[in-house]
Amino acid sequence: MQEYLEFFQQNMIMALVWVALFVALIANIFKSANAAYKEVSAAQVTHMMNRENGLVVDIRSKDDFKRGHITDAVNVQPSEIKSGSIPSLENHKSDPIIVVCKTGQTAQESANLLAKAGFEKVFLLKNGLTAWSEASLPLIKGKK
Repeated sequence: MQEYLEFFQQNMIMALVWVALFVALIANIFKSANAAYKEVSAAQVTHMMNRENGLVVDIRSKDDFKRGHITDAVNVQPSEIKSGSIPSLENHKSDPIIVVCKTGQTAQESANLLAKAGFEKVFLLKNGLTAWSEASLPLIKGKK
């Protein structure tokens, strides 16, 4: 035990970094476990779209959406979700809703807001459209 105390005293910065990383890891695990949505893979998204009437909600900008989006995705801005102004989704309260952004990071807040707004099955495409492209799945380009 004495060796550990000596080590931590001599390497205080490194010890603090390790403690911070450990706390961040635990916080991330706790956040994921208590999230109102579930992360899913690209393969699970295609299954939900094909078999469960899943709806992909792309929250990227209109220009990014036009450059390439998942087939039949709807483009909804995060500001619309925050304000509750989402008439294009109202008929899908009990369908799987898959929230998508470029990397999966910015969609987390929108996914939580949709779950709080009464959508029963909210999912998040893990790693966003990056994962979709890595799985060699198609993107539709142009206006929608």
